[in-house]
Amino acid sequence: MGRKLFCEISPTTYRISVRKEIILRYLRDGFRREKIAAVHEAEELPNMVKSHSSILLRKLAGVDMQLQENKVTNIRFACERINGIVIRPGETFSFWRTVGPAGKKQGYKEGLVISSGRLLKGYGGGLCQMANMVHWLVLNSPLTVTELHHHTDAIFPDDRRRVPFGTGTSVFYNYIDYRFKNNTDQSVQLLVWVADGALNGELRSERAFPCRYRLVEENSHFRKEGDKYFRISQVYRIVIDRESGRELRREQILDNHSEVLYDYSLIPKEQIRDD
Repeated sequence: MGRKLFCEISPTTYRISVRKEIILRYLRDGFRREKIAAVHEAEELPNMVKSHSSILLRKLAGVDMQLQENKVTNIRFACERINGIVIRPGETFSFWRTVGPAGKKQGYKEGLVISSGRLLKGYGGGLCQMANMVHWLVLNSPLTVTELHHHTDAIFPDDRRRVPFGTGTSVFYNYIDYRFKNNTDQSVQLLVWVADGALNGELRSERAFPCRYRLVEENSHFRKEGDKYFRISQVYRIVIDRESGRELRREQILDNHSEVLYDYSLIPKEQIRDD
C-alpha cells in the first residue's frame, strides 16, 4: 500500500488541502484575462435554442431521502443566482463565479456529494444536477466548453435516464468548475427554475443559430472485467444544418468506460455482454 496523500491523512489535512486549492483558483483567475459573464436580465431573449427538464427527487438505494429534499433547497438557491444571466460574445460563464460559495453560512443544506467514487453528504450537495443541466443545454448549441470534469464512475442505475450516459459534469467549490465561452456573434441567456418536481432549463439567444444538434448514445452495454463490471458506450453529437436538415458532421464526444459502483444485481442481465 502506497503512502497517503496529505489530504488523506485526516479531516484537518483534507480541509487544508481544499482551502489551498480554493486560493490557487482565485490566484489563477486573477492572472487570466478572461471576461466572466455577470449581467442578469429579466427580459428573455427571443429565440429558444434548447430546453430541458430533469426530475429532482429520485429514490436511490441506501440514500436518505432527506438528502434529496435538501438538494431541492440547494438547487433553488443556485437558480436564483443563475436565472437570467446573459453571456455576451467573448464572455465566459463560470458556474462557481455565478453561484458563489455554497456553504452553511449561505443557507445551503447537506445534500448528496460524490467524492472518489463514494457517496457522502456535504453542504451544497446536489448542485451537480444544476451543472449537468447547464452542460446539456450547452452541448445542444455552438457554445464552447472550456472546463469540464467528467464523472468517471457509474454511481447509480439508469433509472428514468433521459440523456446519454456520461454527459454530466462534476463541480466542487471553487476549483472544480464548469465553464463555457460564447464564441458566437450574439448573446445567449440561461434560464433555470424549479417547478412541478423538476429542474427546468432553457438556453436562449437573440436569433436562431444556423445549425441544430442531436446527441446519441451507441453501443451501450455492461461488461465484466475481472471481478468488476463496467458501463460501456460511445456518445456522438450530430450537427445538422437547420435550413436543409442535412447532417453536416458527427463528432464523438465521449467514450465511456465507467466502473459500476452500485449493486451488480441491479444491472439488467440483457445488457451484459461478454465480448
